[in-house]
Amino acid sequence: MKVSAAIAHILKCEGVDVIFGYPRNAVLEEAAKAGIRPIIVRQERTGVHMADALSRLTRGRRMGVFAMQHGPGTENAYGGVAQAYSESVPVLVLPQGYARRLAYVPDNYNASLSMRDVTKHAEPVTDASEVANIMRRAFTQLRNGRLRPVLVEMPWDVLGEETDAASQYRPVPVTRCAPDSADIHKAAQMLVQAERPVIYAGQGVHWAEAYGELQALAERLAAPVCTSLEGKSAFNEKHPLALGAGGAATPGQLRRFLDQADVILGIGCSFSETAFGVRMPTGKRVIHATLDPADFNKSIMCEMALAGDAKLTLAMIDTACAGLMKETRDIEPTGREIAATEKEWMREWLPLLTSDDKPLSPYRVLWDLQHTVDIANTIITHDAGSPRDQLSPFWKTTEPLTYIGWGKSTQLGYGLGLAMGAKLACPDKLCINVWGDAAIGFTGMDFETAVRERLPILSILLNNSAMAIELNQMPVATEKFRSTDISGDYAAFARALGGYGERVSEPDDIKPAIARALAAIDAGQPALLEFITCTETRASRL
Repeated sequence: MKVSAAIAHILKCEGVDVIFGYPRNAVLEEAAKAGIRPIIVRQERTGVHMADALSRLTRGRRMGVFAMQHGPGTENAYGGVAQAYSESVPVLVLPQGYARRLAYVPDNYNASLSMRDVTKHAEPVTDASEVANIMRRAFTQLRNGRLRPVLVEMPWDVLGEETDAASQYRPVPVTRCAPDSADIHKAAQMLVQAERPVIYAGQGVHWAEAYGELQALAERLAAPVCTSLEGKSAFNEKHPLALGAGGAATPGQLRRFLDQADVILGIGCSFSETAFGVRMPTGKRVIHATLDPADFNKSIMCEMALAGDAKLTLAMIDTACAGLMKETRDIEPTGREIAATEKEWMREWLPLLTSDDKPLSPYRVLWDLQHTVDIANTIITHDAGSPRDQLSPFWKTTEPLTYIGWGKSTQLGYGLGLAMGAKLACPDKLCINVWGDAAIGFTGMDFETAVRERLPILSILLNNSAMAIELNQMPVATEKFRSTDISGDYAAFARALGGYGERVSEPDDIKPAIARALAAIDAGQPALLEFITCTETRASRL
Protein backbone atom coordinates (compact mmCIF):
# COMPACT_ATOMS: atom_id res chain seq x y z
CA MET A 1 0.00 0.00 0.00
CA LYS A 2 1.01 3.64 -0.37
CA VAL A 3 2.46 5.49 2.60
CA SER A 4 -0.70 7.65 2.80
CA ALA A 5 -2.84 4.50 3.04
CA ALA A 6 -0.44 2.98 5.58
CA ILE A 7 -0.83 6.03 7.82
CA ALA A 8 -4.62 5.79 7.54
CA HIS A 9 -4.41 2.08 8.42
CA ILE A 10 -2.35 2.89 11.52
CA LEU A 11 -4.81 5.59 12.58
CA LYS A 12 -7.59 3.00 12.33
CA CYS A 13 -5.55 0.56 14.43
CA GLU A 14 -5.17 3.23 17.11
CA GLY A 15 -8.94 3.76 17.31
CA VAL A 16 -9.16 6.97 15.29
CA ASP A 17 -12.64 7.35 13.79
CA VAL A 18 -12.61 11.09 12.92
CA ILE A 19 -9.92 13.15 11.21
CA PHE A 20 -10.10 16.94 11.01
CA GLY A 21 -8.43 18.72 8.16
CA TYR A 22 -8.23 21.03 5.22
CA PRO A 23 -7.07 19.84 1.76
CA ARG A 24 -4.79 19.12 0.15
CA ASN A 25 -3.46 16.24 2.19
CA ALA A 26 -3.46 12.72 0.76
CA VAL A 27 -4.18 11.13 4.14
CA LEU A 28 -7.66 12.72 4.23
CA GLU A 29 -8.84 10.67 1.25
CA GLU A 30 -7.13 7.49 2.45
CA ALA A 31 -8.70 7.94 5.88
CA ALA A 32 -12.13 8.13 4.26
CA LYS A 33 -11.41 4.88 2.37
CA ALA A 34 -10.54 3.28 5.72
CA GLY A 35 -13.86 4.36 7.24
CA ILE A 36 -12.50 7.36 9.17
CA ARG A 37 -14.80 10.37 8.91
CA PRO A 38 -13.07 13.47 7.52
CA ILE A 39 -14.36 16.79 8.87
CA ILE A 40 -13.30 19.73 6.72
CA VAL A 41 -13.18 23.10 8.45
CA ARG A 42 -13.13 26.69 7.19
CA GLN A 43 -9.71 27.42 8.72
CA GLU A 44 -6.97 25.21 10.05
CA ARG A 45 -6.82 26.62 13.57
CA THR A 46 -10.44 25.70 14.28
CA GLY A 47 -9.80 22.15 13.10
CA VAL A 48 -6.98 21.75 15.60
CA HIS A 49 -9.28 23.16 18.29
CA MET A 50 -11.89 20.52 17.41
CA ALA A 51 -9.26 17.78 17.61
CA ASP A 52 -8.17 19.22 20.97
CA ALA A 53 -11.70 18.90 22.40
CA LEU A 54 -12.17 15.38 21.05
CA SER A 55 -8.99 14.27 22.83
CA ARG A 56 -9.99 16.01 26.07
CA LEU A 57 -13.56 14.74 26.24
CA THR A 58 -12.57 11.13 25.49
CA ARG A 59 -9.37 11.29 27.55
CA GLY A 60 -7.41 10.41 24.43
CA ARG A 61 -9.27 7.18 23.76
CA ARG A 62 -10.47 8.82 20.54
CA MET A 63 -7.33 10.74 19.68
CA GLY A 64 -7.79 14.09 17.98
CA VAL A 65 -6.01 14.15 14.61
CA PHE A 66 -5.57 17.08 12.23
CA ALA A 67 -4.18 16.90 8.68
CA MET A 68 -3.43 19.88 6.44
CA GLN A 69 -1.69 21.15 3.32
CA HIS A 70 2.03 21.81 3.25
CA GLY A 71 3.15 25.41 3.42
CA PRO A 72 0.26 27.84 4.07
CA GLY A 73 -2.07 25.25 5.62
CA THR A 74 0.58 24.26 8.13
CA GLU A 75 1.41 27.86 8.90
CA ASN A 76 -2.27 28.62 9.57
CA ALA A 77 -2.51 25.70 12.00
CA TYR A 78 0.38 26.87 14.18
CA GLY A 79 -1.81 28.80 16.64
CA GLY A 80 -4.07 25.82 17.30
CA VAL A 81 -1.09 23.55 17.95
CA ALA A 82 0.44 26.14 20.29
CA GLN A 83 -2.86 26.38 22.17
CA ALA A 84 -3.05 22.60 22.65
CA TYR A 85 0.58 22.58 23.80
CA SER A 86 -0.04 25.27 26.42
CA GLU A 87 -3.04 23.33 27.75
CA SER A 88 -1.25 19.94 27.74
CA VAL A 89 -3.65 18.27 25.30
CA PRO A 90 -2.55 15.42 22.99
CA VAL A 91 -3.31 16.03 19.31
CA LEU A 92 -1.70 14.21 16.39
CA VAL A 93 -0.73 16.82 13.80
CA LEU A 94 -0.19 15.47 10.27
CA PRO A 95 1.04 18.25 7.97
CA GLN A 96 1.83 17.39 4.40
CA GLY A 97 5.38 18.57 3.73
CA TYR A 98 7.40 19.81 0.83
CA ALA A 99 9.20 17.15 -1.23
CA ARG A 100 12.25 15.83 0.59
CA ARG A 101 14.66 17.53 -1.79
CA LEU A 102 13.03 20.90 -0.96
CA ALA A 103 12.26 20.42 2.72
CA TYR A 104 15.24 22.42 3.98
CA VAL A 105 15.40 24.97 1.17
CA PRO A 106 14.45 28.54 2.15
CA ASP A 107 11.71 29.83 2.03
CA ASN A 108 9.74 26.62 2.42
CA TYR A 109 7.93 26.10 5.73
CA ASN A 110 9.38 23.07 7.47
CA ALA A 111 6.82 21.96 10.05
CA SER A 112 9.00 19.46 11.89
CA LEU A 113 11.51 22.26 12.51
CA SER A 114 9.18 25.23 12.97
CA MET A 115 6.76 23.47 15.34
CA ARG A 116 9.32 21.91 17.64
CA ASP A 117 8.64 24.50 20.32
CA VAL A 118 4.90 23.73 20.42
CA THR A 119 5.02 19.94 20.18
CA LYS A 120 6.22 17.19 22.45
CA HIS A 121 7.79 15.33 19.53
CA ALA A 122 8.16 16.28 15.84
CA GLU A 123 9.48 13.97 13.13
CA PRO A 124 9.32 13.83 9.32
CA VAL A 125 8.72 10.66 7.31
CA THR A 126 11.81 10.49 5.12
CA ASP A 127 11.74 6.76 4.31
CA ALA A 128 8.60 4.82 3.39
CA SER A 129 9.85 1.70 5.19
CA GLU A 130 10.01 3.61 8.48
CA VAL A 131 6.41 4.83 8.58
CA ALA A 132 5.24 2.27 11.15
CA ASN A 133 8.16 3.02 13.46
CA ILE A 134 7.57 6.77 13.16
CA MET A 135 3.86 6.42 13.89
CA ARG A 136 4.58 4.07 16.79
CA ARG A 137 6.86 6.68 18.32
CA ALA A 138 4.21 9.33 17.77
CA PHE A 139 1.39 7.43 19.47
CA THR A 140 3.66 6.34 22.32
CA GLN A 141 4.37 10.01 23.02
CA LEU A 142 0.68 10.91 22.66
CA ARG A 143 -0.49 8.27 25.16
CA ASN A 144 2.25 8.34 27.79
CA GLY A 145 3.81 10.85 30.15
CA ARG A 146 2.81 14.48 29.93
CA LEU A 147 0.24 14.79 27.18
CA ARG A 148 0.94 17.30 24.43
CA PRO A 149 0.70 17.53 20.62
CA VAL A 150 2.90 15.33 18.46
CA LEU A 151 3.71 16.11 14.83
CA VAL A 152 4.51 13.75 11.96
CA GLU A 153 5.40 15.67 8.79
CA MET A 154 4.66 13.82 5.57
CA PRO A 155 6.61 15.07 2.52
CA TRP A 156 4.23 14.90 -0.44
CA ASP A 157 6.63 12.81 -2.52
CA VAL A 158 6.92 10.06 0.12
CA LEU A 159 3.13 9.74 0.53
CA GLY A 160 2.82 8.07 -2.89
CA GLU A 161 5.57 5.50 -2.33
CA GLU A 162 4.79 1.85 -1.67
CA THR A 163 5.36 0.17 1.71
CA ASP A 164 4.29 -2.91 3.61
CA ALA A 165 5.62 -1.54 6.91
CA ALA A 166 2.18 -1.02 8.47
CA SER A 167 0.84 -4.54 7.96
CA GLN A 168 1.99 -5.77 11.38
CA TYR A 169 1.25 -2.57 13.32
CA ARG A 170 -0.20 -2.99 16.81
CA PRO A 171 -1.60 -0.25 19.11
CA VAL A 172 0.94 1.14 21.54
CA PRO A 173 0.77 0.39 25.29
CA VAL A 174 -0.37 2.98 27.84
CA THR A 175 1.55 3.25 31.09
CA ARG A 176 1.08 4.90 34.48
CA CYS A 177 3.63 5.67 37.18
CA ALA A 178 3.39 6.35 40.91
CA PRO A 179 5.50 8.27 43.47
CA ASP A 180 7.90 6.75 45.98
CA SER A 181 5.99 5.27 48.94
CA ALA A 182 8.31 6.93 51.49
CA ASP A 183 7.52 10.35 50.00
CA ILE A 184 3.81 9.52 50.07
CA HIS A 185 4.06 8.83 53.80
CA LYS A 186 5.78 12.18 54.44
CA ALA A 187 3.16 14.02 52.40
CA ALA A 188 0.38 12.26 54.31
CA GLN A 189 1.94 13.32 57.61
CA MET A 190 1.98 16.94 56.43
CA LEU A 191 -1.68 16.78 55.45
CA VAL A 192 -2.85 15.05 58.62
CA GLN A 193 -0.97 17.52 60.82
CA ALA A 194 -2.22 20.56 58.89
CA GLU A 195 -4.85 22.72 60.53
CA ARG A 196 -6.20 24.22 57.31
CA PRO A 197 -5.22 22.05 54.33
CA VAL A 198 -6.50 22.93 50.86
CA ILE A 199 -6.40 20.74 47.75
CA TYR A 200 -5.80 22.43 44.39
CA ALA A 201 -6.74 20.11 41.52
CA GLY A 202 -5.65 20.49 37.90
CA GLN A 203 -6.34 18.86 34.58
CA GLY A 204 -4.32 15.77 35.53
CA VAL A 205 -7.29 14.64 37.62
CA HIS A 206 -9.36 14.53 34.41
CA TRP A 207 -6.78 12.58 32.41
CA ALA A 208 -6.34 10.05 35.23
CA GLU A 209 -10.09 9.81 35.99
CA ALA A 210 -9.18 10.38 39.63
CA TYR A 211 -12.53 11.86 40.68
CA GLY A 212 -13.40 9.26 43.30
CA GLU A 213 -9.94 9.36 44.81
CA LEU A 214 -9.98 13.17 44.98
CA GLN A 215 -13.33 13.21 46.79
CA ALA A 216 -12.31 10.41 49.16
CA LEU A 217 -9.15 12.23 50.27
CA ALA A 218 -10.95 15.57 50.62
CA GLU A 219 -13.65 14.03 52.79
CA ARG A 220 -11.18 12.11 54.91
CA LEU A 221 -9.26 15.30 55.69
CA ALA A 222 -12.28 17.66 55.56
CA ALA A 223 -10.07 19.60 53.14
CA PRO A 224 -11.63 22.20 50.82
CA VAL A 225 -11.03 21.62 47.10
CA CYS A 226 -10.46 24.25 44.44
CA THR A 227 -9.45 23.74 40.82
CA SER A 228 -7.66 25.45 38.00
CA LEU A 229 -9.74 26.42 34.96
CA GLU A 230 -8.40 23.30 33.22
CA GLY A 231 -9.33 21.19 36.24
CA LYS A 232 -12.83 22.66 36.63
CA SER A 233 -15.50 19.92 36.95
CA ALA A 234 -12.99 17.48 38.47
CA PHE A 235 -14.79 18.03 41.79
CA ASN A 236 -18.54 18.51 42.22
CA GLU A 237 -18.87 22.25 42.79
CA LYS A 238 -22.03 21.78 44.83
CA HIS A 239 -20.20 19.55 47.31
CA PRO A 240 -19.90 21.18 50.77
CA LEU A 241 -16.09 21.21 50.44
CA ALA A 242 -16.03 22.83 46.98
CA LEU A 243 -14.36 26.22 46.59
CA GLY A 244 -14.92 26.48 42.84
CA ALA A 245 -12.44 27.20 40.07
CA GLY A 246 -10.14 30.15 39.66
CA GLY A 247 -8.47 31.93 36.78
CA ALA A 248 -8.16 35.64 36.16
CA ALA A 249 -11.49 35.85 38.00
CA THR A 250 -11.83 33.97 41.27
CA PRO A 251 -14.68 33.09 43.66
CA GLY A 252 -14.41 34.80 47.03
CA GLN A 253 -14.39 31.56 49.01
CA LEU A 254 -11.52 30.17 46.94
CA ARG A 255 -9.34 33.20 47.55
CA ARG A 256 -10.03 33.24 51.31
CA PHE A 257 -9.34 29.54 51.93
CA LEU A 258 -6.18 29.47 49.82
CA ASP A 259 -4.83 32.55 51.60
CA GLN A 260 -5.58 31.03 55.02
CA ALA A 261 -4.24 27.55 54.20
CA ASP A 262 -1.20 26.23 55.99
CA VAL A 263 -0.64 23.28 53.60
CA ILE A 264 -1.61 23.21 49.91
CA LEU A 265 -1.71 19.94 47.99
CA GLY A 266 -1.49 20.59 44.25
CA ILE A 267 -2.59 17.47 42.37
CA GLY A 268 -2.42 17.06 38.60
CA CYS A 269 -1.47 20.71 38.08
CA SER A 270 1.59 22.57 36.83
CA PHE A 271 1.34 25.61 39.15
CA SER A 272 2.44 27.62 36.10
CA GLU A 273 2.59 31.35 36.77
CA THR A 274 0.07 33.01 34.50
CA ALA A 275 -2.20 36.02 34.63
CA PHE A 276 -5.05 33.66 33.75
CA GLY A 277 -4.58 31.22 36.62
CA VAL A 278 -5.06 31.19 40.38
CA ARG A 279 -2.50 33.35 42.16
CA MET A 280 -0.89 31.14 44.77
CA PRO A 281 -0.22 32.74 48.16
CA THR A 282 3.35 32.89 49.40
CA GLY A 283 4.74 31.39 52.57
CA LYS A 284 2.72 28.16 52.42
CA ARG A 285 3.89 24.58 52.75
CA VAL A 286 3.26 23.05 49.34
CA ILE A 287 3.00 19.43 48.26
CA HIS A 288 3.22 19.30 44.46
CA ALA A 289 1.97 16.06 42.91
CA THR A 290 2.02 15.96 39.11
CA LEU A 291 3.15 13.81 36.21
CA ASP A 292 5.95 15.97 34.82
CA PRO A 293 8.93 16.62 37.15
CA ALA A 294 9.81 19.65 34.99
CA ASP A 295 6.97 21.50 36.73
CA PHE A 296 8.40 21.08 40.23
CA ASN A 297 9.70 24.40 41.61
CA LYS A 298 9.09 26.01 38.20
CA SER A 299 6.83 28.74 39.54
CA ILE A 300 5.99 27.68 43.11
CA MET A 301 8.50 26.39 45.64
CA CYS A 302 7.38 23.00 46.97
CA GLU A 303 8.38 21.16 50.12
CA MET A 304 7.35 17.77 48.76
CA ALA A 305 7.43 16.66 45.10
CA LEU A 306 5.46 13.58 44.04
CA ALA A 307 5.88 12.53 40.41
CA GLY A 308 3.13 10.28 39.13
CA ASP A 309 -0.38 9.65 37.85
CA ALA A 310 -3.04 11.59 39.77
CA LYS A 311 -5.28 8.56 40.40
CA LEU A 312 -2.46 6.40 41.77
CA THR A 313 -1.02 9.29 43.78
CA LEU A 314 -4.33 10.26 45.42
CA ALA A 315 -5.14 6.65 46.28
CA MET A 316 -1.72 6.21 47.91
CA ILE A 317 -2.02 9.46 49.88
CA ASP A 318 -5.52 8.54 51.05
CA THR A 319 -4.39 5.10 52.23
CA ALA A 320 -1.42 6.64 54.05
CA CYS A 321 -3.65 9.26 55.70
CA ALA A 322 -6.08 6.55 56.81
CA GLY A 323 -3.22 4.79 58.56
CA LEU A 324 -2.31 7.96 60.44
CA MET A 325 -5.84 8.99 61.49
CA LYS A 326 -8.14 7.43 64.04
CA GLU A 327 -11.23 8.45 62.08
CA THR A 328 -12.45 10.47 59.11
CA ARG A 329 -12.95 14.14 59.97
CA ASP A 330 -16.34 15.83 60.11
CA ILE A 331 -16.78 17.98 56.99
CA GLU A 332 -19.72 20.00 58.37
CA PRO A 333 -17.79 22.78 60.15
CA THR A 334 -15.63 23.43 57.09
CA GLY A 335 -18.68 23.22 54.83
CA ARG A 336 -20.51 25.82 56.91
CA GLU A 337 -17.52 28.18 56.78
CA ILE A 338 -17.27 27.81 52.99
CA ALA A 339 -21.00 28.46 52.56
CA ALA A 340 -20.88 31.56 54.77
CA THR A 341 -17.88 32.96 52.89
CA GLU A 342 -19.51 32.30 49.52
CA LYS A 343 -22.73 33.96 50.65
CA GLU A 344 -20.79 37.06 51.68
CA TRP A 345 -19.00 37.21 48.30
CA MET A 346 -22.20 36.58 46.34
CA ARG A 347 -23.93 39.47 48.08
CA GLU A 348 -21.76 41.79 45.97
CA TRP A 349 -22.42 39.95 42.70
CA LEU A 350 -26.09 38.98 42.87
CA PRO A 351 -27.27 42.43 41.77
CA LEU A 352 -25.30 41.99 38.54
CA LEU A 353 -26.33 38.36 38.10
CA THR A 354 -30.01 39.28 38.38
CA SER A 355 -29.87 42.75 36.83
CA ASP A 356 -32.81 44.04 34.76
CA ASP A 357 -30.66 46.71 33.11
CA LYS A 358 -30.62 47.43 29.39
CA PRO A 359 -28.36 46.93 27.56
CA LEU A 360 -28.21 43.54 29.22
CA SER A 361 -25.68 42.63 31.86
CA PRO A 362 -23.59 39.71 30.54
CA TYR A 363 -23.72 38.34 34.08
CA ARG A 364 -27.54 38.20 33.87
CA VAL A 365 -27.35 36.35 30.55
CA LEU A 366 -25.02 33.67 31.91
CA TRP A 367 -26.90 33.42 35.22
CA ASP A 368 -30.16 32.79 33.38
CA LEU A 369 -28.42 30.31 31.10
CA GLN A 370 -27.19 28.37 34.13
CA HIS A 371 -30.71 28.28 35.52
CA THR A 372 -32.29 27.16 32.25
CA VAL A 373 -30.14 24.28 30.95
CA ASP A 374 -29.51 20.89 32.55
CA ILE A 375 -26.06 21.52 34.08
CA ALA A 376 -25.23 17.82 34.50
CA ASN A 377 -25.93 17.14 30.82
CA THR A 378 -24.15 20.25 29.50
CA ILE A 379 -20.56 20.79 28.36
CA ILE A 380 -19.70 24.48 28.33
CA THR A 381 -16.61 26.44 27.42
CA HIS A 382 -15.72 30.12 27.31
CA ASP A 383 -13.68 32.30 25.04
CA ALA A 384 -10.80 34.54 26.05
CA GLY A 385 -11.30 37.80 27.94
CA SER A 386 -14.63 38.85 29.38
CA PRO A 387 -16.62 35.65 28.63
CA ARG A 388 -14.11 33.58 30.60
CA ASP A 389 -14.09 35.93 33.58
CA GLN A 390 -17.87 36.37 33.63
CA LEU A 391 -18.58 32.64 33.42
CA SER A 392 -15.98 30.67 35.34
CA PRO A 393 -16.46 31.90 38.95
CA PHE A 394 -20.25 31.49 38.91
CA TRP A 395 -20.99 28.43 36.76
CA LYS A 396 -21.20 25.39 39.07
CA THR A 397 -20.41 22.02 37.52
CA THR A 398 -21.61 18.77 39.06
CA GLU A 399 -20.25 16.13 36.67
CA PRO A 400 -16.72 15.48 35.33
CA LEU A 401 -15.68 16.93 31.98
CA THR A 402 -18.71 19.20 31.69
CA TYR A 403 -16.56 22.34 31.50
CA ILE A 404 -13.67 22.88 29.10
CA GLY A 405 -11.49 25.41 30.87
CA TRP A 406 -8.36 27.02 29.48
CA GLY A 407 -6.26 30.10 29.80
CA LYS A 408 -2.47 29.71 29.70
CA SER A 409 -2.65 30.90 26.11
CA THR A 410 -5.68 33.03 25.27
CA GLN A 411 -6.43 32.89 21.56
CA LEU A 412 -9.69 34.55 20.62
CA GLY A 413 -12.06 32.16 18.86
CA TYR A 414 -10.88 28.94 20.59
CA GLY A 415 -14.26 28.18 22.17
CA LEU A 416 -16.21 27.50 18.96
CA GLY A 417 -13.93 24.64 17.88
CA LEU A 418 -13.96 23.24 21.40
CA ALA A 419 -17.76 23.16 21.45
CA MET A 420 -17.94 21.43 18.07
CA GLY A 421 -15.30 18.87 19.07
CA ALA A 422 -17.18 18.27 22.33
CA LYS A 423 -20.38 17.59 20.38
CA LEU A 424 -18.56 14.97 18.32
CA ALA A 425 -17.20 13.37 21.46
CA CYS A 426 -20.48 13.54 23.42
CA PRO A 427 -23.40 13.78 20.97
CA ASP A 428 -25.99 13.37 23.73
CA LYS A 429 -24.73 16.43 25.64
CA LEU A 430 -25.73 20.05 25.15
CA CYS A 431 -22.47 21.71 24.07
CA ILE A 432 -22.16 25.48 24.54
CA ASN A 433 -19.52 28.05 23.70
CA VAL A 434 -19.68 31.55 25.18
CA TRP A 435 -17.88 34.25 23.20
CA GLY A 436 -17.86 37.93 22.45
CA ASP A 437 -17.99 40.12 19.38
CA ALA A 438 -14.19 40.09 19.19
CA ALA A 439 -13.86 36.30 19.25
CA ILE A 440 -16.47 35.68 16.55
CA GLY A 441 -14.41 37.86 14.24
CA PHE A 442 -11.58 35.32 14.40
CA THR A 443 -13.36 32.00 13.83
CA GLY A 444 -17.01 32.83 13.15
CA MET A 445 -17.07 31.36 9.63
CA ASP A 446 -16.65 27.92 11.18
CA PHE A 447 -20.20 28.18 12.51
CA GLU A 448 -20.97 26.96 8.98
CA THR A 449 -18.90 23.86 9.78
CA ALA A 450 -21.27 23.11 12.64
CA VAL A 451 -24.20 23.41 10.21
CA ARG A 452 -22.60 21.36 7.44
CA GLU A 453 -21.28 18.63 9.72
CA ARG A 454 -24.58 18.38 11.64
CA LEU A 455 -23.14 19.47 14.98
CA PRO A 456 -26.02 21.22 16.80
CA ILE A 457 -24.22 23.34 19.38
CA LEU A 458 -25.45 26.39 21.30
CA SER A 459 -23.36 29.50 20.72
CA ILE A 460 -23.90 32.33 23.22
CA LEU A 461 -22.68 35.61 21.72
CA LEU A 462 -22.26 38.59 24.05
CA ASN A 463 -22.34 41.66 21.80
CA ASN A 464 -21.33 44.90 23.49
CA SER A 465 -20.11 46.53 20.25
CA ALA A 466 -16.67 47.05 21.74
CA MET A 467 -13.44 45.53 22.93
CA ALA A 468 -14.60 46.24 26.47
CA ILE A 469 -11.56 45.12 28.45
CA GLU A 470 -9.31 47.15 26.15
CA LEU A 471 -11.13 50.45 26.80
CA ASN A 472 -8.89 51.48 29.69
CA GLN A 473 -5.81 50.45 27.69
CA MET A 474 -6.67 52.48 24.59
CA PRO A 475 -8.58 55.60 25.70
CA VAL A 476 -7.01 57.98 23.18
CA ALA A 477 -7.28 55.52 20.30
CA THR A 478 -10.92 54.98 21.20
CA GLU A 479 -11.81 58.65 21.58
CA LYS A 480 -9.99 59.89 18.49
CA PHE A 481 -10.33 56.94 16.10
CA ARG A 482 -12.94 54.57 17.66
CA SER A 483 -10.29 51.85 17.53
CA THR A 484 -12.08 49.57 19.99
CA ASP A 485 -15.48 49.72 18.26
CA ILE A 486 -16.56 46.42 16.68
CA SER A 487 -19.98 44.99 15.95
CA GLY A 488 -22.32 43.30 13.50
CA ASP A 489 -25.65 41.51 13.21
CA TYR A 490 -24.43 38.11 14.31
CA ALA A 491 -27.87 36.49 14.59
CA ALA A 492 -28.45 37.29 10.92
CA PHE A 493 -24.97 35.94 10.17
CA ALA A 494 -25.86 32.63 11.84
CA ARG A 495 -29.08 32.39 9.84
CA ALA A 496 -27.22 33.15 6.62
CA LEU A 497 -24.95 30.18 7.32
CA GLY A 498 -27.92 27.84 7.85
CA GLY A 499 -28.19 27.92 11.64
CA TYR A 500 -30.77 29.25 14.06
CA GLY A 501 -30.05 32.87 14.96
CA GLU A 502 -31.86 35.22 17.34
CA ARG A 503 -30.99 38.62 18.78
CA VAL A 504 -32.08 39.35 22.36
CA SER A 505 -32.12 42.76 24.05
CA GLU A 506 -34.81 42.45 26.78
CA PRO A 507 -34.04 40.82 30.17
CA ASP A 508 -37.36 38.98 30.22
CA ASP A 509 -36.60 37.43 26.83
CA ILE A 510 -33.36 35.71 27.90
CA LYS A 511 -34.85 32.44 29.15
CA PRO A 512 -37.54 32.15 26.42
CA ALA A 513 -34.86 32.71 23.76
CA ILE A 514 -32.71 29.98 25.27
CA ALA A 515 -35.72 27.64 25.20
CA ARG A 516 -36.30 28.41 21.51
CA ALA A 517 -32.62 27.78 20.74
CA LEU A 518 -32.74 24.46 22.59
CA ALA A 519 -35.74 23.46 20.50
CA ALA A 520 -33.77 24.22 17.33
CA ILE A 521 -30.86 22.16 18.65
CA ASP A 522 -33.18 19.25 19.41
CA ALA A 523 -34.23 19.45 15.75
CA GLY A 524 -30.56 19.15 14.73
CA GLN A 525 -29.80 22.81 13.99
CA PRO A 526 -26.84 24.74 15.50
CA ALA A 527 -28.07 27.86 17.28
CA LEU A 528 -26.51 31.26 17.94
CA LEU A 529 -28.12 33.61 20.45
CA GLU A 530 -26.85 37.17 20.23
CA PHE A 531 -27.35 39.14 23.43
CA ILE A 532 -26.99 42.93 23.27
CA THR A 533 -24.99 43.70 26.41
CA CYS A 534 -23.36 46.63 28.13
CA THR A 535 -19.59 47.21 28.10
CA GLU A 536 -19.11 45.45 31.44
CA THR A 537 -15.53 45.45 32.70
CA ARG A 538 -16.06 44.38 36.31
CA ALA A 539 -14.77 40.93 37.28
CA SER A 540 -14.10 39.08 40.53
CA ARG A 541 -10.35 39.67 40.50
CA LEU A 542 -9.34 38.86 44.06
